Amino acid sequence: MDSSHFNEINDIPPMSFPRDTPTIGIGKQLKTRKFILSKYTIYTTKDRMYIVGSNKRETMFRILEIDLTLPDDELNVLEDNVFFTRNEIMSILSKLEETAEGGIEKKLTVFGLLGFIRFTTCYYLITITQFSQVATIGGHSVFHIDGTEMVPISNNYKKPDKYSIEAKLMATFQGLDLTKTFYFSYTYDITNTLQTNILREKLKAVNRNDITIPRGIHDFNEMYIWNIFLLKPIFSCIETVYDWFQCIIHGFIDQVSISLFGKNIYITLIARRSHHFAGARFLKRGVNNQGFVANEVETEQIVTDMLLTSFHKSGSGYFDSDRYTSFVQHRGSIPLYWTQAASNLTAKPPIEINVIDPYFSPAALHFDKLFQRYDGGIIHILNLIKTKEKNPRETKLLKEFEECVNYLNIFLPEEKKLVYKSWDMSRASKQDGQGVIEFLEKYALQTVEETGIFHNTFDFKGTRIQEGICRTNCIDCLDRTNAAQFVIGKRALGEQLKSLGVINDPFLEYDSDIVNILTELFHDLGDTIALQYGGSHLVNTMETYRKINQWSSHSRDMIESIKRFYSNSFIDSQRQDAINLFLGHYVWKEGYPSLWEMNTDFYLHNTYTNNGPRRSYTHWWNNYHIESSRQLIKHEVIDTDNDITLTRIKQNIRGYPGAVDNYWNEYYTLRTYTWLDELFEFTMNSTRRYQETKKLGNELSPFVSRKQSWLNKHLKTVLETEDKSIISNLYVHNSEKSTKEDNYIDMYNSKEAVRLRNSNLLNFTAKYLQDVVQSQSDVYESFDQTLHGKKGHLATKTFMQDEMDTLNIRPWNTSTVASIPDDSTETFIFSSKDIEPSYVSSLKTREFFQNVSFDKEFYQGMHDSVFFSSSDYTQYTDFSTISVDKDDLLLYKDVTNSRDEVLLSD
Repeated sequence: MDSSHFNEINDIPPMSFPRDTPTIGIGKQLKTRKFILSKYTIYTTKDRMYIVGSNKRETMFRILEIDLTLPDDELNVLEDNVFFTRNEIMSILSKLEETAEGGIEKKLTVFGLLGFIRFTTCYYLITITQFSQVATIGGHSVFHIDGTEMVPISNNYKKPDKYSIEAKLMATFQGLDLTKTFYFSYTYDITNTLQTNILREKLKAVNRNDITIPRGIHDFNEMYIWNIFLLKPIFSCIETVYDWFQCIIHGFIDQVSISLFGKNIYITLIARRSHHFAGARFLKRGVNNQGFVANEVETEQIVTDMLLTSFHKSGSGYFDSDRYTSFVQHRGSIPLYWTQAASNLTAKPPIEINVIDPYFSPAALHFDKLFQRYDGGIIHILNLIKTKEKNPRETKLLKEFEECVNYLNIFLPEEKKLVYKSWDMSRASKQDGQGVIEFLEKYALQTVEETGIFHNTFDFKGTRIQEGICRTNCIDCLDRTNAAQFVIGKRALGEQLKSLGVINDPFLEYDSDIVNILTELFHDLGDTIALQYGGSHLVNTMETYRKINQWSSHSRDMIESIKRFYSNSFIDSQRQDAINLFLGHYVWKEGYPSLWEMNTDFYLHNTYTNNGPRRSYTHWWNNYHIESSRQLIKHEVIDTDNDITLTRIKQNIRGYPGAVDNYWNEYYTLRTYTWLDELFEFTMNSTRRYQETKKLGNELSPFVSRKQSWLNKHLKTVLETEDKSIISNLYVHNSEKSTKEDNYIDMYNSKEAVRLRNSNLLNFTAKYLQDVVQSQSDVYESFDQTLHGKKGHLATKTFMQDEMDTLNIRPWNTSTVASIPDDSTETFIFSSKDIEPSYVSSLKTREFFQNVSFDKEFYQGMHDSVFFSSSDYTQYTDFSTISVDKDDLLLYKDVTNSRDEVLLSD
């Protein structure tokens, strides 16, 4: 059938675009900024339950009323939306005590409300009883849930029988521990990115609330609200749900401080797990028919210069602080219909592709949603699964996924095509060297440059917007994916710090304090995501892929593999039942099978409806979703001369400047005695703990590597010479015929090329003579003419003069390779007319030279020698007098023997 008649669906604005899945009708909710409820006291009478909410200072109050006389399957929640002072609320409670039959009883005090759940009898109110702070963003605190309690909504509640369905469902519900990796905030929307939150406020300042960021998502991002089903019964009762109830996310949040010469830089990592198609590892694979994939997690990296706490500059600013940056990336299962059956007790069950869809409809839905959420930018896909296997497992998915991307790209506009990259990370990690890190660093450079980062400024014109996303996956989206996302996040961190004016070079050295603490952050994030999805910590960490402490890391990997196998085999089904019940995928109905009696939950996560128009098989995206947010803002705001000004802020922001963001009431707690050693900012993880030894006034920079490994020097060279590799410059002949792509393939996939590149770097370290290799054909001629003076070069003759006894020189070091000038002979090969009396002193003062002992006999012996190969030359090198790094020396010895063979073979 011709699908062209379905294309009208793709021109429908996001508000009227048909829903792909039956979602909960949230509706338009009213929110007040006058004060934020953060403490709730629950009172009951015979017929009513009263929840008295107050602000943090307990100066303003509101009352929520719940009717207890209704049948158990009904819920009625009321609010008059009236604010009370302390005296007024005390008077109301006193009257209730006098007039209510049996008086009024105080049940408990809580610090958050999550919603209502019903099993077979009455409703239960889920409350937060304990919490702890894990981050502060713009002066707004983010908390981890440490304790919860279920309050029955009944005036004659009785504890259910131990063997009743009610008791079993309650036990199953409590199997999802809300005190582990669930987070909330009273005043900051953690379901959306920093970019979304700030751009929305800026649009309010220019009175353009009709522009939605992201397209079609107006408020909290429902995808990451894990208690959305618990809130469902309340939306039909009151219009102020979000004033009373907290939205929680499931995932990971942590924050660290970078100490930089008295300045603090905060790095905040937020991982948001989607509640769609959520579950345990082998029970949730691939994609459902609404386009949601398993283990779908959005990771946001916020970097803040804490020179200012809030989002506003000093004075009368409005979300104009230029001290905030962010970067977002994505992980998720391969969007195909595939499964793995864990019933046969094997560590690696076979992979089966269950449904072959020639139009890849679920994948099309998935990528359309990515375009929508990430502002219509380019989607980079990094596929890390295996490319070669004796018994096909992962390669089954590789072929199908590549066909999927190729098919979807046929119809996309050229500038919006999916950028797909497949790379066998598992195979690369088993090879010698640091090929994994090299490839990921190169890939990170490309993807971060193309998607960009978010950097806030005063107006839209100066604000940098991230547009697009890097989507990373392996099979589980755990070990390999986490390592790849760390390297991408590391590159993004460098760009964020550069944008803030903290550093000039976005390359961050491995083994520096800032990279070590970022490694810890991503390691904790990976462990948390792995526990939630796989039941164990990460099996392979960054230490595994960097080949650090391999004995200890291997033993750890084995233990975690066993834990993951046990969890997948015996515990995952119980965890899946708890998730299905908590998220509302399963709702008990009399006469229907119980949750634990179902053989599969496939139909709980895949909803089939015949209502509404069908999507096109060719024009598979919504036109509004691929529209660039940058271009939209430029066209609608900047080009119309409607950018942010102080006058427009005053006109469009109600209560400006006094009541737009009362973060200070939360950040600076009044009338509260605070111990400094218990204050979050003083106890958070920091690079200060890496600085075990300090000298007054000489604090170690967090950007300097503590090991000075050869890897940093090599990566700098590779990244700084993106368009021409060292191989093509010095050792690859006919370089004019080689393409940049061919050089990249040689650099990352050839073991011989890696050895050759390392040999090239260390060749400069070993040389005492000043000649520079320009091509292979003149290496030996250059040596001979330089040493014997056939070309009039007096570099060696100079060393034979009387001042040889006191002359100190230094060989080349790998750290100077990046600074080699294009015409190096002008620097190190001197003709007779260039010799001046000041030559020796000027040589000694060069910044890349340092003092080493000079051996007169060594140079005399070299002067009389004839060199036919590099090995002949290097045998005269006295390594005890050369000041080089230990890592460089070991690597040099390792590659010296193979270097001659490579040169001769070329």
